[in-house]
Amino acid sequence: MRKVTERIPFLFLIFLSVLVYPSLCYYLDSSCYGTANYTTNSTFQRNLNQVFLNLTTNAPLTGFYAATAGEGTDQAAYGLVLCRGDDPDYVCRSCSSDAASQIVSRCPGVRAAVIWLDGCLLRYEDSNFIGTIATSLRFSMPQSGNNSNPGLFGRQLGQLMANLSSSVTGSASNLRFATGEIVFQGSQKIYGMAQCTRDITMSNCTSCLANVVTEIPTCCSGRNGGIVYTVNCGVRYEVFPFTLQPGTTASPNGDRTTNGSSAAPNGTSSSSSSLRRSIIITLSILVPSAFLLVGAAYLLLWKRKAGSHNETKGDGEIEDIESLIFSLGSIKSATNNFSEANKLGEGGFGPVYKGILPGGKEVAVKRLARSSGQGITESKNEVHLVAKLQHRNLVRLLGCCLEGSEQLLVYEFVQNQSLDKILFDPLKRVQLDWTTRVKIIYGIARGLLYLHEDSRLKIIHRDLKASNVLLDTEMNPKISDFGTAKLVTIDQTHWDTSMIAGTYGYMAPEYAMRGQFSVKSDVFSFGVLLLEILSGQKNNFSHESLFSQDLLCYTWRLWRESKTIELMDQTLGESYEANEASRFIQIGLLCVQEDAVHRPTMSSVVVMLSSSSMPLPTPFPPALLMDKSTSETETVTSVSVPGKGEPNGSQPSSADGTTCSRLDAHKS
Repeated sequence: MRKVTERIPFLFLIFLSVLVYPSLCYYLDSSCYGTANYTTNSTFQRNLNQVFLNLTTNAPLTGFYAATAGEGTDQAAYGLVLCRGDDPDYVCRSCSSDAASQIVSRCPGVRAAVIWLDGCLLRYEDSNFIGTIATSLRFSMPQSGNNSNPGLFGRQLGQLMANLSSSVTGSASNLRFATGEIVFQGSQKIYGMAQCTRDITMSNCTSCLANVVTEIPTCCSGRNGGIVYTVNCGVRYEVFPFTLQPGTTASPNGDRTTNGSSAAPNGTSSSSSSLRRSIIITLSILVPSAFLLVGAAYLLLWKRKAGSHNETKGDGEIEDIESLIFSLGSIKSATNNFSEANKLGEGGFGPVYKGILPGGKEVAVKRLARSSGQGITESKNEVHLVAKLQHRNLVRLLGCCLEGSEQLLVYEFVQNQSLDKILFDPLKRVQLDWTTRVKIIYGIARGLLYLHEDSRLKIIHRDLKASNVLLDTEMNPKISDFGTAKLVTIDQTHWDTSMIAGTYGYMAPEYAMRGQFSVKSDVFSFGVLLLEILSGQKNNFSHESLFSQDLLCYTWRLWRESKTIELMDQTLGESYEANEASRFIQIGLLCVQEDAVHRPTMSSVVVMLSSSSMPLPTPFPPALLMDKSTSETETVTSVSVPGKGEPNGSQPSSADGTTCSRLDAHKS
């Protein structure tokens, strides 16, 4: 019984990892266009609540649903939900539920409204709009980055949009959804998505897409990305993959399928068999039931053994749980017995090796050093957290092994290793052109947003830095190293700890000084990393001036003197637009505010990065966190905080009439 009991928690976590998928459902826009209001507890409100229930229950089955409730003028309610065609049913369920909740709070009492989230749109009215076209209800949003060759970019984008429109309205496309890609220049590509609601005719879908495509030059001319949506259709394009699979297209049976080719240039769609659809439907029924059964078993068995075991388990138990995934022999074989030739680098907790599993799959094996600060507790923490996380901007955990004295974590192999190896190398960082840096910044932001808000957990990373961001072959960023991450409760705003762990120079001052951490702690780290990516300099660099100062204080001085462009990495040349670069620098300064209250959330950061027109707040002077006895970028695995009072003191550091606060972190 003890072995069964010990295995249940880890099996439960593995099962959860199947259910958890990134719900990219952050808010985009909304319109409360009703000319009249309804009253609380009115017949219309009750009917509207029934419509919301029908939509959120049925939309996940097919990705689209229209519903009505009640009869009579001023009483009946009508609504529809459209989910993005590449998202699984549980993402659609989450997004439609979020949309229903948000539209009520954003449009209280309004009898007609629409809301667009990144993963879905929801619309309701007090009159029957199903099957009709409403061209006036729309929104558009330019994305970050200016393209280097607007003429060629525009021509290729036009071709991609034509291909996608043809694919969406093709006779084989019941989903009314298609994605694709097209080569822009060299190895650069443009990725696109187009979709229509399924209540309108095919000819109206064609007209709707043609209409939104013609708005792209108006809203997004010269930009690397853009979104244009009405209540009936929409398009989006980026210079990086943003859908589940760039080659996902609609299948004849109306389900989601992925093929190896893209919709561009031919815009062709692929079919899937009825067997596959039957399997999906069956799993959609069995998986929730199995989830409840496993959850019940987990709680029952865990409660039964809680009285006889401490919260921190011994080595034997952890070994037994984790060895369900990989054996030590298989990992030794994959890494050639941890040979130097297979060594990828040295992390804060030990070396990382490249391995090749039987069948040719490449993996990265994190071998925790016996003397590292990451012991059994941290290893278990990393497995428990990362096994639940699935996002394109997070490194995926494949498994683990804890046998004997070995503690091994097995991750997906990311080809270009860590960002710091390229960014801080004077020769290699020429690979990071402006478009690539924007993609990296945006990807990191999206990964953090998922951790903070979009996953079914709430995770604070606590050690975000350049060496913990890996780059794949397409230079897409993936946040890694969750050994110090914390799973926290949703309804709290901040937490205290007597032991801090992370890296000086990236730590928020309230965390380094008082052990207080929150999602705003990660925002601070992101701000430091953003400024490093823009400048190509480490935070603890000494600029050639009358005094030495860190990157934050130097950036603040340049911003106050309206010389922010001097911060930019000279290897970028003139590939960026000065206004856009200055905007990114200001966002970085907003993230590193000394007071956490003044820092934006990651959802706000993503919106600010995506929009060139949104006004930005004026930043206050940033915190300058330094430790006189420790390098600003030294990893701290476990440091005791000497009390919970205010910081020991601050020493103003003059910067040509401006001030950066100098906070000295204490170590035991």
